[in-house]
Amino acid sequence: MTQRLNYAQQSPELFKKLMELTAAMNGGVIEQQIHDLVHIRASQMNGCAFCLDMHVKEAKIHGESELRLYHVAIWRESNLFIPRERAALAWTEAVTKLPEGGIPDDLYERVRGQLSEKEISELTFSIMTINAWNRASIAFKVVPGSADKAYGLDKAGLNEPIPCSQPQSSTRHIVSANEEDL
Repeated sequence: MTQRLNYAQQSPELFKKLMELTAAMNGGVIEQQIHDLVHIRASQMNGCAFCLDMHVKEAKIHGESELRLYHVAIWRESNLFIPRERAALAWTEAVTKLPEGGIPDDLYERVRGQLSEKEISELTFSIMTINAWNRASIAFKVVPGSADKAYGLDKAGLNEPIPCSQPQSSTRHIVSANEEDL
């Protein structure tokens, strides 16, 4: 994949403002682990390869387990997430793919049962921000891993390609129905 254009260079003032908004999320009331899960889930939903790659690496650096990273896409079926994280993931999905008619009151109430109003507000800004990054990265085909050194993501230890093993040739002969007739 080849990047179409470098939007940070083309619109440096706007890029800086979005970076400032992103930085403002750190140090807020929502813990980093939830931000990581939210960024990963929104990026999965939007199909943003660059952001998914980046946020998985950030989560690893922040101490997230590989199994939980694998389970983000199936968080509803997984028993690895606590109710607070489940609420954040449900809110992420609703805000990322707004349903026709808006977000249902029952979902808001379930989320409100786990998060304070301030937390829901900050979480919503975090979701809005990752969706903005996703859209820019998808529109301009930003290459996954292309900013790893600049953002210190090479420390995640996930940059090396893992060679696929070749299937072992089997000495076992599988008999087909036609061969049995011979």
